[in-house]
Amino acid sequence: MYKIFSLILKNRILITTLMAWTTAQLIKIIIGVIKNKKFDFRWLVGAGGMPSSHAAGASALAVSIGREIGWDSVIFALAVAFAIVVMFDAQGVRRATGKQARILNKILDDIYWQGKIQENRLRELIGHTPIEVLIGMILGIVIALFRH
Repeated sequence: MYKIFSLILKNRILITTLMAWTTAQLIKIIIGVIKNKKFDFRWLVGAGGMPSSHAAGASALAVSIGREIGWDSVIFALAVAFAIVVMFDAQGVRRATGKQARILNKILDDIYWQGKIQENRLRELIGHTPIEVLIGMILGIVIALFRH
């Protein structure tokens, strides 16, 4: 078991990917605290916000693989395709879901105040704006370039 853990800790690609994701999450927390003047535990693990930790991790993974294994490798091509899907999903599908949640919450508010149902709010901060994804991607690329 120690041997496996030791090998995982030596995996520069994995560590770089996790560093990029963690850095983006920490930046997101700092921005949230400054903006809202309070700390929210959900920012540690939640999706959405600036910068996109999904984009940071996926782009760091692709760049790390490119630098370590080769820019012309099949694994790099797979990592780039994965990063594109992750970033498209982060700003597209999940963002649309967040907009729908916001609208449904408004409907629930209207019905709740009329006293007809109990309020169960939906989570609205699910996806990212294109700029949040772009900044996350740049952050991931920069971290990967400095790590390798």
